[in-house]
Amino acid sequence: METTTTAPQQPTAKVEKTDEEWKKTLTPEQYRILRQAGTERADGDVYKQFKAQGGGTYYCAGCGAELFTSNEKFDSHCGWPSFYDPSKAKNVVTKDDYSGGMVRTEVNCAKCGGHLGHLFKGEGFGTPTDQRYCINGTVLKFVPAGAAKPEPAKKEEPKKEEPKAGEKK
Repeated sequence: METTTTAPQQPTAKVEKTDEEWKKTLTPEQYRILRQAGTERADGDVYKQFKAQGGGTYYCAGCGAELFTSNEKFDSHCGWPSFYDPSKAKNVVTKDDYSGGMVRTEVNCAKCGGHLGHLFKGEGFGTPTDQRYCINGTVLKFVPAGAAKPEPAKKEEPKKEEPKAGEKK
């Protein structure tokens, strides 16, 4: 999991790239998880790093969308980062996942469509939602609390069309 000192610019629209563009911007492991719905190894270095992190915010490694904060983080002892709710619900979407011979709820980034992990409900954790967003830490960027905020996105000015040859301005 990458840790950075500045929050990424928030996408204002859907982020669409070709596979080749994704491969250029993501590590091979991030590509495998985000774009091919892979899963990282449980209890790996990323999970140990996650458990040691203090307050902060977690962003999508693919597009920079804010997903979770340490306020929603909890230790479920499952081997992957766990959150009981997203911090920006509009940036997280779920859908039924029938892979692996079972029905689960897949969690995706709403901005880039990247696979983040799975959502489990009713497991009896003492959280406000009784939900566990089981997320692959490899596809998260962590920004510690108090880090610099990104500059607001600048809206592009509409381009003024130049008059065609023979037309008046």
